[in-house]
Amino acid sequence: MAVLDFAQYALFLLLVLLATVPAGRYMERIFTGDAGLLERMLGPLERGIYRLMGVDPRAEMDWRAYTWAFTLAGLAGTAGLFGLLMLQRILPGPPSDAYLSTPMTWDLALNTAVSFATGTTWQAYSGETTLRHGVQMLGLTTQGFLAGSTGLALGMAFIRGFVRSRTRHLGNFWSDFIRSVLYLLLPLAVLLALALVAQGGAMAFRDHLALTTVRGNAQLLALGPAAALEAIKNLGTNGGGFFGANGDHPLANPTPLSNFLGMLAIVVLPAGLTHTFGRMTGRRDAGWMLFAVMAVIFALGLGGLHWAEAARSPALPASVAQGPNLEGKEVRFGLAQTVLAGVATSNGACGSSAAQPESFSPLGGGVLLFNMLLGEVAFGGLGTGLVGLLMAAVVAVFLAGLMVGRSPEYLGNAIGASEVRLAILYALVMPLAVLSLSALALCTAAGRAGLSGNPGMRQFTEVVFAYASCAANNGQAMGGLSANSPFWNLSTAVAMLMGRFATGALAFALAGALAAQRRRPQGPGSMPAGSMGFGCILLFTVVLVTGLSFLPVLVLGPVAEQVTLK
Repeated sequence: MAVLDFAQYALFLLLVLLATVPAGRYMERIFTGDAGLLERMLGPLERGIYRLMGVDPRAEMDWRAYTWAFTLAGLAGTAGLFGLLMLQRILPGPPSDAYLSTPMTWDLALNTAVSFATGTTWQAYSGETTLRHGVQMLGLTTQGFLAGSTGLALGMAFIRGFVRSRTRHLGNFWSDFIRSVLYLLLPLAVLLALALVAQGGAMAFRDHLALTTVRGNAQLLALGPAAALEAIKNLGTNGGGFFGANGDHPLANPTPLSNFLGMLAIVVLPAGLTHTFGRMTGRRDAGWMLFAVMAVIFALGLGGLHWAEAARSPALPASVAQGPNLEGKEVRFGLAQTVLAGVATSNGACGSSAAQPESFSPLGGGVLLFNMLLGEVAFGGLGTGLVGLLMAAVVAVFLAGLMVGRSPEYLGNAIGASEVRLAILYALVMPLAVLSLSALALCTAAGRAGLSGNPGMRQFTEVVFAYASCAANNGQAMGGLSANSPFWNLSTAVAMLMGRFATGALAFALAGALAAQRRRPQGPGSMPAGSMGFGCILLFTVVLVTGLSFLPVLVLGPVAEQVTLK
C-alpha cells in the first residue's frame, strides 16, 4: 500500500513538472500582450472593460501607484462583499430562511468580506446554513476570481522588478488584473467546473432536496451551484468552500480524481510562474532552481505527513491492530490523497482542505502548521508564492555574499542595505501577526472563549494554527476552535490584512528599488543563481528563518502533544 501511495505522490510531482513549461510560457504571453486565440476572441471585451473603468492599460505605474491600485481593488472588493452579505436576507433565491440558521452579524460579514478579498477565504460559518446561493455566486465566487488575479498581478510586478533596469515602472495593475481573469482564470475555471460536474459535483440553483435513506429515514440534502466556487477556489489558491465541510463534502469534491485535479489546479500555476520568471529574466536556470527548491520542500512535506499519519498511535496498546490514521477523514480518498491534499493546501495559500485538520495526529498537524509558517514558498499562492521565495532568495544572496566576501547580487541586481531591509521586514510580518495575536487570544477571556474540548497543548496549537492560516492567507482551521465571535472575527481579519497588504506593499517597494537600478552584467563574481549550491543556501535560509521565528511555538504545541501521548 505504501508503494502505491508514494507512486501517487511521484505521479503528482511528475505532472506538475510536465505542466510547468507550457503554463509558464502561456503566462508570459498573457502579460507581454499576446494571449493568442483567446485574446482575439475576448479582446473587445477587455477593451470595453478598460473604457468602462476609465483606465489606460498602456499607462505604466511606479511601485507606489501599483500598490495603491492593488490596495484599492482589495478594499473595493471588501466593501462590496460586506454590503452584499449584510443585505442577503432581503435578496431572492434559495435556500429559504428556514435553512439559514447562522445569523449574519456585522463582525462575521466584515470577517468574511476581508477573508475573500484577501484570498484567505477563512470561514467562521458553514455556507449551507448561512448564505444564499446568489451571495455564494455573485459574492464569493466572483471574489475568488478577483483575489486570484490581484495576487497574480503582484507576482508579475515583482518579476518585472528583476527584469527592468533604470526605470520606476512596474507595469499597469489594471491591465495585469483584467488579463489574469479573462485569459487565464476564467477559461480554466470553466473547464475545471465542468470536470467536477462530470465527476458528480453539485451545480444546481435550487433549495434543499428531501430524500429517504435506505433505512427509511428522512434527510434534507443541501444543494447549490458548488462546482463554480470549487473550481476558482483552487485555481486562484483561495480555498474556502460552498459547504461547511469544504473539500470533505461529496458534492463539492466527489471522487479521488476530482481531488487529484483540484490539487493540480492549486499547484500548477504557481509552479509555472517559476518558468515565467526564468524566461522573462533570461535566466531559465534560475527559474528551474526556484522550482527545484519548491519541489524539495513539497516532497519533504509529503514524506513527513505520510509518516506521521501512517505511524502507530502511542495512545493505543501494541496488541491493537492499526492501519493509517483515517479518523475524521474521507475513506474515499484514503491516506495518499488525504496527505496530498494536506500538503498542497497548507503549502499554498489555499484552505481547500479535504480532511479536517483537527483529525490529524499532533505531528501531522504540526507539518501542516509548519508549511503555513514557511510563508507559502513551496508552490504557494498564485503570484504571492513566487514573491515569498524570491524574498527569501534576496536574504540568501545577502548571507552568502557576507560569507564569501562578495558584493551581494542576484541576476544582475545589487542587493544592498535597503533591499535587505525590505526583505527582512517582509519576513517579520508573519511572526508579528501570528505571535502577537496568539498571545492576545490566549491571555484574554474573549480569546479563550473560542476554545472548547481538546484541552492543553492542542488548544495552544489551535490558536497558533488559526492565526498562521490567516496571516498566510490560507484559510484552514482546526475544528476545536469556535471562531464566530467579535473577538475572533476582528482579530483574524487583522491577521489577514497584514498577510495581504503589508507584505504586498513591501514586495512592491522592493520591486521598485530593483527596477530603478542599472542591471549589472553577469561575471565570474556573480552569484550562480541556477546552481545546486545556491539552491541549498536558499533552502537553508527558508528553514532557518522559519525555525528562528517559530521553533518554540512548534515545540510547545505539536511536538509536546506528540511526546505526551500514552
